[in-house]
Amino acid sequence: MSLNLPQGVQITGPLKPGYESVLTHDALALVAKLHRAFESRRQELLAARVARQARIDAGEMPDYLPETAHIRAGDWKIAPLPKALERRRTEITGPVEAKMIINAFNSGADSYMTDFEDSNAPNWDNQIQGQINLYQAIRRQLSFRNEAGKEYKLNDTIATLQIRPRGWHLDEKHVLVDGQRVSGGIFDFGLVFFHNAKEQVARGAGPFFYLPKMESHLEARLWNDVFVAAQEHVGLPRGTIKATVLIETILATFEMEEILYELREHSAGLNAGRWDYIFSCIKKFKKNPDFCLAQRSVITMEVPFMRSYALALVKACHKRGAPAMGGMSALIPIKNDPVANEKALAGIRHDKARDANDGFDGGWVAHPGLVAIAHEEFVRVLGERPNQWEKQRDEEFTAADFLNFQPTQPISEAGLRNNINVGIHYLGSWLAGNGCVPIHNLMEDAATAEISRSQVWQWVVSPKGILDDGRKVTVDMVRPMIAEELAKVKAAVAAQGEDTATYDQAADIFDRMSLTPEYPEFLTLPLYEAMA
Repeated sequence: MSLNLPQGVQITGPLKPGYESVLTHDALALVAKLHRAFESRRQELLAARVARQARIDAGEMPDYLPETAHIRAGDWKIAPLPKALERRRTEITGPVEAKMIINAFNSGADSYMTDFEDSNAPNWDNQIQGQINLYQAIRRQLSFRNEAGKEYKLNDTIATLQIRPRGWHLDEKHVLVDGQRVSGGIFDFGLVFFHNAKEQVARGAGPFFYLPKMESHLEARLWNDVFVAAQEHVGLPRGTIKATVLIETILATFEMEEILYELREHSAGLNAGRWDYIFSCIKKFKKNPDFCLAQRSVITMEVPFMRSYALALVKACHKRGAPAMGGMSALIPIKNDPVANEKALAGIRHDKARDANDGFDGGWVAHPGLVAIAHEEFVRVLGERPNQWEKQRDEEFTAADFLNFQPTQPISEAGLRNNINVGIHYLGSWLAGNGCVPIHNLMEDAATAEISRSQVWQWVVSPKGILDDGRKVTVDMVRPMIAEELAKVKAAVAAQGEDTATYDQAADIFDRMSLTPEYPEFLTLPLYEAMA
């Protein structure tokens, strides 16, 4: 198959039948235009991240920016929301795979965030087939038949679509413009926007997005400029695009109002992305001898630094007339164990009730079976109101509140082994092309895998990485555990009738990512280079 490519554009990935429907000359011309206009700024911002990390490693601690105090003090609001985004009690998320798309659209949730990022393993086939799936779904043409012959089709009433492209740090290695890799985020956004934006508007919704992994308002400004250029290119009015920003890095917490301000024409609010947020805290302060978090199971939304971040997000959003969206508990329904299932559902109910009472206007779930519970808890607080912007929080949050990293204990052998087990299991699935994996009755994605390997790395390096039985976590302790947990993972995967071929490589990668002296910033970067 040959494609009619714009000048300077190369496709190095294999071309399967149907790919030509989205890899069109005009769509790739938009991607190339955005790349040429904005790639140098993306690289400058990524370099700024590295420089900021070096200063933090040397002891600098983040705080509110003095140069943007006028924005925080100013009297401004984001632009009004379109009707399709006024009510977002429940949002469901999942990768861009056909069956998952249909089930999420049909789940009864108000909104569905389809994901080219953390819950999607970004191999070439997943990215392009995902684009094809969304093109068909937006036009109500998508269906799926499983191996048993069961057919999945879209209902008449479906959730409002929001799309998460990849973060600024990720490339699309199969697409080159003028010999350079394009940004994964610009590639994902450019294709889906070019093909679908006008169709979405015609159907009463619009091109709505979720933006991940940002660390500063300057990164939000870059997205805003991309949006302006893309809308101009296809002939849509400025402000047609709406985007919700995931506040999932500790540095972005200090710039929430500035991020809303940069995107104010295109903003659809902020979301408290809790799992990446925990990972970001570990990553940013990994060399601080006073920093050492307890095992993941006790880092709940009620601990001091998570509580402050969540409430500050509600305050920032409601002050600016923007939706405040709660993050996602990793709990999922548990089949064949009524007692464990009831406990999981109670955990979801607690999570959503807390968010609703705190002022969040809606929240995320990971599974269609949780939509009704989440919806019920938000309706209990909001009633028929589309939001609760009148609920203005008046607390003052300082840097000390966001940096109050408690608890530091417990760290148990079971917690250490769980991190190793989950990390290997997730990486093995990711390498096989699946980025959204139920493990030990929790829905795991790249963010939870990042926590797993980052905690192991930190407990080895930190003088505070001591188990509750008094043993120091060391390389010599962890390495045999990796082999032991690998055997358990392979046995569990084989028992489900799945291929175990990728798990030895996964264990090797986990070893390198958690036991190397120099901390690798993102697990997904070397993983992406290793995949097709």
